[in-house]
Amino acid sequence: MKDFKEIQKLLLVGETVHIECKEAKNSMPKSVYETYSSFANTDGGFIILGVEENRSTKNPEKRFTVHGVLDAQKIVEDFWNTINGSKVNVNILVDRDVYIVEEDNIKLVVIEVPRADYKLRPVYIGENPIKGTFKRNNEGDYHCSEDEVRAMMRDQNPDGNDGLVLEHYGMKDIDEETLIHYRTFFQTRNPEHLWNAKNNQEFLECLGGYRKDRRKKIEGLTLAGLLMFGKGLAIRDEFDNVFMDYRDENDTTLDIRWNDRITYDGTWENNLFNFFTKVIPKLTSDLKKPFRLEGMQRIDDTPVHKAIREAFVNMIIHADYLLEGTLKVIKISNGFTFTNPGILKLPKEEIFKGGNSKPRNPRMQTMLRMVGYGDNAGSGFPSIVSTWAKEGWELPKLSEDTILNQVTLRLMMKAESGNFNGTTQTAQTTQTAQTVMEGKINYEALSLTDKDLEILNILKIMPAASQSVIATKLSWDVNTVKYYTNKLKKAGLLSRSGNSRTGKWVVIN
Repeated sequence: MKDFKEIQKLLLVGETVHIECKEAKNSMPKSVYETYSSFANTDGGFIILGVEENRSTKNPEKRFTVHGVLDAQKIVEDFWNTINGSKVNVNILVDRDVYIVEEDNIKLVVIEVPRADYKLRPVYIGENPIKGTFKRNNEGDYHCSEDEVRAMMRDQNPDGNDGLVLEHYGMKDIDEETLIHYRTFFQTRNPEHLWNAKNNQEFLECLGGYRKDRRKKIEGLTLAGLLMFGKGLAIRDEFDNVFMDYRDENDTTLDIRWNDRITYDGTWENNLFNFFTKVIPKLTSDLKKPFRLEGMQRIDDTPVHKAIREAFVNMIIHADYLLEGTLKVIKISNGFTFTNPGILKLPKEEIFKGGNSKPRNPRMQTMLRMVGYGDNAGSGFPSIVSTWAKEGWELPKLSEDTILNQVTLRLMMKAESGNFNGTTQTAQTTQTAQTVMEGKINYEALSLTDKDLEILNILKIMPAASQSVIATKLSWDVNTVKYYTNKLKKAGLLSRSGNSRTGKWVVIN
């Protein structure tokens, strides 16, 4: 819950993808329920009733006029009666999410809508999800397309998407060379495994790549089996909406858009396993490798190598292959971006925290894990964040585009100041990052970055601001704010007085 002054600070930021203001002097506007649906299906947000908006001006101080509502208690009661009735398909709010704030006899009604759990989406108005589902973008609330609604419905399936049996697709549609390549990987890593003795179809059945659906009395390759090991022609027949694209954009110019590219060109069977094994060496070819021996075997892997592979695996196992989009991997001189179709199933906070893996494609996850790639305990993303922090590089940025229905992970191998020298920072920077991770860093050990100074300056001006308000003000992700406030607290440059709701930030000079 926020107080009146915190709501005023939100208004100074202006109406954004997370804030919706409505005049609502005497009653609850019908459009509130569209915004409730859109916030629940996107990333949550604040509905503030009692604020008039003048859309002809961009200046937040002039755009929003706080009038208040006449009977706040009645509006709250009417809202609860409606939201618990048949107006919407599900109520995801609790008592503390709807409240009244007051100052100088001006009352506002505030509705804090969280992001709905993936098992409850879509949240919609009326009885028809195709007609009543909304999402949020920078323009406000918009009707979801049928594809968007069906994607949310698919995400409710606890068994994931990739177990779907593709009728009329069988072993003749598997690229034998790809499967042999995979089985060689598998046998090398699991030499005593019982599956090694099975024929190809039995082996795929064990992995979840071939399945018999007894209820429907059909059998065939699953979505996972065809996409991972199938022939390119069969994949394009069934999934002409999905593309795979790798580009090396180091030192590009207006005339040269990339230096290297892997996409479908007729020279390889464009299944996911081929794409993965072709691209991974190119991504890590420039990374420095230490020389280390374990017995007689040379070990030239590093945490950075592992983090990049983990990012690639995450892209594959979280993609929605039934949406139109591209599995896109871009390499630049100091970083990488990984993009996949589909929005996030979990809130970013849970993804950064880890321990709760909810892939859309658990069979693909098993296929890659069995040959040494990826982790199914939900620790993959936190391990990427930890590796980047230890190197002293920018915090990984995970962004969601709900218009294009895609997620992008951006990994930049540079310090906050912009310095970059290959795969490692200077010894001083590395030591600083390590002490940050251990919570031992002090003022003398810290080299302040631009972002450190930005957040210290805004906390001097807005000491009572919540982390979400700070994020909106700086156009950052909330997790980025948490990262820097925790870092500065450990450095002894920032402290917090009072509790999380009514406390204040204290910048220590």
